[in-house]
Amino acid sequence: MPGIRLKDIPPFVRVVHPGDEFMVGFSQRELKRAKSASAIIFNTFDELEDDILDTLSLMFPLCYGIGPVHLLETNNVDRSLDIIKSNLWIEDPKCLKWLDGKEPLSVVYVNFGSITVMTPQQLVEFCWGLAKSNYSFLWIIRPDLVIGDSAVLPPEFLAETSSRGLLASWCPQEQVLNHPSIGGFLTHSGWNSTIESISSGVPMICWPFFADQQPNCWWSCNKWMIAMEIDNNVKSDEVSKLVIELMSGERGNEMRKNAIAWKNKAKEAKEACTFPSGSSVVNLDKLIHLLQSSPK
Repeated sequence: MPGIRLKDIPPFVRVVHPGDEFMVGFSQRELKRAKSASAIIFNTFDELEDDILDTLSLMFPLCYGIGPVHLLETNNVDRSLDIIKSNLWIEDPKCLKWLDGKEPLSVVYVNFGSITVMTPQQLVEFCWGLAKSNYSFLWIIRPDLVIGDSAVLPPEFLAETSSRGLLASWCPQEQVLNHPSIGGFLTHSGWNSTIESISSGVPMICWPFFADQQPNCWWSCNKWMIAMEIDNNVKSDEVSKLVIELMSGERGNEMRKNAIAWKNKAKEAKEACTFPSGSSVVNLDKLIHLLQSSPK
């Protein structure tokens, strides 16, 4: 990953005494276990991260990119597993009806994931940044979004944005990202959100919090050219400026073109009815054959 900065490395690796850090020890144990595996699967696709997968294959067993998994799932005619969901929160589908009344590419989708938290001041800065951008927004606000407190929004913000903003506790994210009214995604850069945004052709503003989110943000901004990063010490003026650029600026338009190109490549990777088959379908077949040939 040439050009990556220290700040883009996961925070739990950037420690003075790694022996005292639980996540460093956990990662070391998992890497050791991975070397004894028959194969390793990743929720990505070859075209997106071919150099990373090639490098990992030099150090570990067979590495297969079989993603985006949520797209590959659509190849399966057996829908008996549809009831299995991985969300930590209950989805509210009413937001989709609200989105139906909006113009194409006119809404900013804001969601910081299942566990990212922020300070009350950061919440206020995001509020007024969205307000000053003058764009419509769908903002997912979990009850535990704010550290040690409930997520209470300024009454003035609610009054000012009532005609163009919708707040929800959770939503069916795949359907939201694929809705024609969504023009951009303000995200924490978790991998599920990143790969779903790529698969939907939606450009992003990234505000990474911890774990894999920092390198995901760096990759999105510098390798795939589909995102812009917002400073951790968030300020409303920066939020407003980046939202406007994302939705209607020259850089935002270029990012959208790149995102749509990656969307098409993600779709090609999961195609099973074409010749040749998509890379993720081929990798999944290889994995199945490997498992079938392994000793019982």
